[in-house]
Amino acid sequence: MATIDSATGKNGLPRHIALIGNSLPRRCGLATFTSHTLQGLEASFPDLTVDLYAMDDGTGIAYPEGVRTIAQDDPIAYRDAARAIGQSGAEAIWLQHEYGIFGGSAGDHILALLDRVDLPLLVTLHTVLEHPGADERRVLEAIARRASRLIVMAEKGRALLRTVYGVSDRQIEVIPHGVPDRPFVSPDAAKPRFGFAGRDVILTFGLLAPDKGIEYVVEAMPAIVAAHPNALYVILGATHPNLIRQQGEAYRDQLRARAAALGMADHVRFIDAFVEQEELLDYLEAADIYATPYVKRDQITSGTLSYAVGLGKPVVSTPYIHATEILADDHGLLVDFRDSGAIAAAVTGLFDDRAGRAALAGRAYARGRTMLWSRASERAVALLAAMKGKRPARIAGKPARPLAPDIAAVVRMSDATGILQHGIYSVPDRRHGYCIDDNARALILMSRIDDIEDGERDRWTSIYAAFVQHAWNPDRQRFRNFMNFDRTWCEEEGSEDSNGRALWALGVTARDARQLKFRQWAAPLFDQSAGLAFSLGSPRAQAFAMLGAAAMIGAHPGHALSCEILERFGDQLLNLLAASRRPDWPWFEAVLAYDNARLPEALLRAGAALGRADYVECGLATLDWIVAQQTAPEGHFRAVGTESFGRPFTPPLPFDQQPLEAQATIDACAAALAVSADPRWIDAAHRAYRWFLGANDLDMPLASQGDGGCYDGLMPTGLNRNQGAESILALQLASATISGLSIGAERVADKRDAA
Repeated sequence: MATIDSATGKNGLPRHIALIGNSLPRRCGLATFTSHTLQGLEASFPDLTVDLYAMDDGTGIAYPEGVRTIAQDDPIAYRDAARAIGQSGAEAIWLQHEYGIFGGSAGDHILALLDRVDLPLLVTLHTVLEHPGADERRVLEAIARRASRLIVMAEKGRALLRTVYGVSDRQIEVIPHGVPDRPFVSPDAAKPRFGFAGRDVILTFGLLAPDKGIEYVVEAMPAIVAAHPNALYVILGATHPNLIRQQGEAYRDQLRARAAALGMADHVRFIDAFVEQEELLDYLEAADIYATPYVKRDQITSGTLSYAVGLGKPVVSTPYIHATEILADDHGLLVDFRDSGAIAAAVTGLFDDRAGRAALAGRAYARGRTMLWSRASERAVALLAAMKGKRPARIAGKPARPLAPDIAAVVRMSDATGILQHGIYSVPDRRHGYCIDDNARALILMSRIDDIEDGERDRWTSIYAAFVQHAWNPDRQRFRNFMNFDRTWCEEEGSEDSNGRALWALGVTARDARQLKFRQWAAPLFDQSAGLAFSLGSPRAQAFAMLGAAAMIGAHPGHALSCEILERFGDQLLNLLAASRRPDWPWFEAVLAYDNARLPEALLRAGAALGRADYVECGLATLDWIVAQQTAPEGHFRAVGTESFGRPFTPPLPFDQQPLEAQATIDACAAALAVSADPRWIDAAHRAYRWFLGANDLDMPLASQGDGGCYDGLMPTGLNRNQGAESILALQLASATISGLSIGAERVADKRDAA
């Protein structure tokens, strides 16, 4: 580890960091820890600028000047904080993580902040669960992927990170909980201040809550008092705010009543106060024995226990994880959980053996000197120095084998009417019915997927084709889009996009359907409906119609209506580009939106169908630009996020990312390969495909491998774990295209050899 110099900037130490956690005067252990961490940094590194960002639970706490607050349940507040940190000049982030502090599912709102700041991240984990729930695991694993280093306060925490969460040992550092620097004081010298003179004092302090196990010491008091009539159990601390909100002082009242019932009212004293650190330490100095009778074995950190050891207190404790480590090697006494008899025996034994108690106090104090806040701060700052200037780790280049197309999830979402729109997780949600957008995509998939039995293909092609047929409204010369689950239409005509996609599906089916009967059905319906294309004003709807028209020309060369669609809309795209182009913005519109790569793909398909070199040239140039916009600095695919929509001439924002964007990019790259034989488009397509497999901003796979499913989106807080038809079809259509690219790659190689 590097030698620490108090002047920042030397030995590579950071000059400015952002510290995120809680802050006093909020009454919780994490607030105390974070505030004391700040004080330790300020004392050891006076030249270091530390911006403290404290989570605010909305209870009206007045924080000291200089503390920046984040409303814990407001997702926007995390984004604002990320922006503030990014603009502050901070060189790193040090996060204090505890469940229940941050908003969202298992506190996943904090991920929105971390994913928007490209700074090295150091995380202190105050809880590492051995048996996490699904959301708790998801959040901790996401934090671990983003963090450069993780600090735990016990070796057990290191072991759990390795075995339960798969974290590399190289990423983990064990730094014990910090303690204040105070000289050793004899308890008898400190007792008079609190009226404890002549009493044998047992102390427990901290926020009062049932998991502290205080009732078991209360139950032990009759036996202790029988041997030591002057014994006094002091319970110092306010009731936990969450418990107050839920049930008031019921737990404290229960303890008082039990002490009275046992005849121990004069031997159990409650001090209902949240005391400042210095007064708390004074109370600790006045204690002969410190007790932590906690009832949860998996508690990895206890600040109260650390403080007691730091001041040289003989400790009687239950064997929770932190206690077993810090009290090892005869530095304290451990008793079984919920065992009042064992507590009484241990306390009585210490009171009986004054010399032994003094020796135990000396060993505890010596161990505490290794845990001073100053030492903890120095070790943490050394980690920050080692991280300085390093970008957050990603796995963008991680090789992944493409998935074979699989219609299992498509079938799961479908019934005799068609494919349902939405899912609740992986279960179809009938409340939202069907739409032609998804059924058109499903119809295209039936023409493109290879590994499916003929009878299965025939069945589902018939169902999706019947939906498209029934959606056609000859009175309006438009396709309907949305259908209720009871098969009633929600409208007489659908959106421009849905009509463009219907034409696209008909053109592809007319060209690519594996059975003649479906090709013979699709072509006449295309001829009957394709005139609607000329009323479409949306560039994307026009692009969808162009893709259908290009396919129709593949089925029927020289198809007049299709040629007219391609020429009219191809020229319009060229005009749009000329009107909106800037030196740094060679794009068809002033904004980015959804399905962006479909615009250059439409030009490429039109250019190939019509022999228009200008279309091909423009398609390749604009595809090159949009691919660059969707490539993260680390090299992985980053889909244009929905937050980008409607922002003129603005580089894309990363969230929320949708599967549709990756699929559109893959298809456009396949079109570019077909017209240019340039192998870089194969690489670009595979990069976009790996987004489904986990090579993305959150290193989280969207493909639900084994059943053909796909999650609905990549959010700053993780995955949208619903699986709707659009997402499932995007994955399967992308897999079909990637499978076809292997053939394209062989053709490219043949062309190179011929040249």
